[in-house]
Amino acid sequence: MTGLRERKKQETRQRLADLATAMFIERGFDNVSVAEVAEAAGVSKVTVFNYFPRKEDLFFDRTPEFAELLTSAVRSRDAETTPLAAIRELVLGLFDARHPMAGFAEAAPLFWNVVLNSPALRARAREAVEELEALMATLFTEAYGAPAARLTAALTVAAWRTAYLTGVRRVMAGERTDDFLAEQRAWTVECFAAVPEPAIAGRLPGPAPHRPGQRP
Repeated sequence: MTGLRERKKQETRQRLADLATAMFIERGFDNVSVAEVAEAAGVSKVTVFNYFPRKEDLFFDRTPEFAELLTSAVRSRDAETTPLAAIRELVLGLFDARHPMAGFAEAAPLFWNVVLNSPALRARAREAVEELEALMATLFTEAYGAPAARLTAALTVAAWRTAYLTGVRRVMAGERTDDFLAEQRAWTVECFAAVPEPAIAGRLPGPAPHRPGQRP
């Protein structure tokens, strides 16, 4: 019964997010109220807020999923994999799977146009990046120790954000993802290779990852 209830909750959450996103894309984020979303879904405003504390979270509904993926990638890594390498492999895995969080969803231009046209969503996007950086800092502190954690987290987020936005801008400019997929993947690897690897618990950092075009 517990599993059934949890599945139904996830289904309701996804239905609310999908419905709200469609309404935001059609009419603009600031022109749709939570009450209208609730009415369209046949639930109360209280129910909507039980799943999404803020209206903006209806649109950025995948942020908790990404946080869970980050946490799992770092804490479940094998002994030979560093936290930074674990996150890099997670991002590349999402990229190879053409996951929406890698920036290659067909609806990406529609999605980001809604964000660009809403000050509230732009502010929430900045907050979400800060929250992910804080999470990485916590995860890195567990492995690297406090001195290196926040700086490494900030650099890792910058690498991911630079790679992600490069792909999004190309999609929004009308390029087909199939035409620049290999180039974008190589750029993602390059961005992460620019982040220095701290020592772990007294262990010297390993050699820097090999960069495309460099001799081993």
